[in-house]
Amino acid sequence: MDAHRLETDAVLELLKHVATEYITPRFRKLGDDEVMEKKPGDLVTIADREAEKAVTDWLHSHDPEALVVGEEATAADPTLLNKLAHAPRAWIIDPVDGTKNFVNGRKEHAVMLAELAHGETVRGWIWQPELGHAYVAEKGAGLYLDNTRLNPTPRSNNPAELRVLTSNPAKEGPSGDLTLYSSAWCCGVDYPWLAEGTADAIVYWSDKPWDHAPGSLFIRELGGVIRYADGTEYHAGRRHTGRLIPAATAQIWEIITTEGAALFQ
Repeated sequence: MDAHRLETDAVLELLKHVATEYITPRFRKLGDDEVMEKKPGDLVTIADREAEKAVTDWLHSHDPEALVVGEEATAADPTLLNKLAHAPRAWIIDPVDGTKNFVNGRKEHAVMLAELAHGETVRGWIWQPELGHAYVAEKGAGLYLDNTRLNPTPRSNNPAELRVLTSNPAKEGPSGDLTLYSSAWCCGVDYPWLAEGTADAIVYWSDKPWDHAPGSLFIRELGGVIRYADGTEYHAGRRHTGRLIPAATAQIWEIITTEGAALFQ
């Protein structure tokens, strides 16, 4: 065992503690001065900043040799992303995934964390404080929901029967025989939906690592794929262009990129 390895359960307890201390007390109680814009339409709250600092400080204390990359820290120093691909060990933090939902009083938000080795996700955690569910995955050891291992669910290969999520289905769909449905506007909810069979694929515009590093491991542990529209495999330590498409199976990914070709133009 890696001498630097942090216990999986201890990391989950950290996320739960941080949510209890810094996120949940402000849910539906944010003051006007506690919600800011990093850029137009991109919100950040005092809960994001305090939660990220708490997780960052804990990781620095317990794993001092690792690179720690937080969403809010990266907003201040974008060069942090350049170090992910080559870092022997790195942690990626999304302190409040689904910030707009959080600000608007919606329960669909999450705390997310991923451990990377040379840019590849090896462990991932999602804690949904208002929904009360924890998802934890380790490369080669499966995905667990509240300590119960999840198995792949049966999927259709009929395009008309697939549930494909996107952020704006009214604007983007329909496409071929596909019907598009609204995502949760929170990767920390979208990926669990995909893992559990509520969705069959998701079409994303952005590949920010804090959004996708944990969920990408979840889907791969269940036999799914996460690729860009041009077929390039997703890698948390590298950036790429084009739509990012996690899918429950390789066959569904093929269907999405064929039937939904108009989505990628």
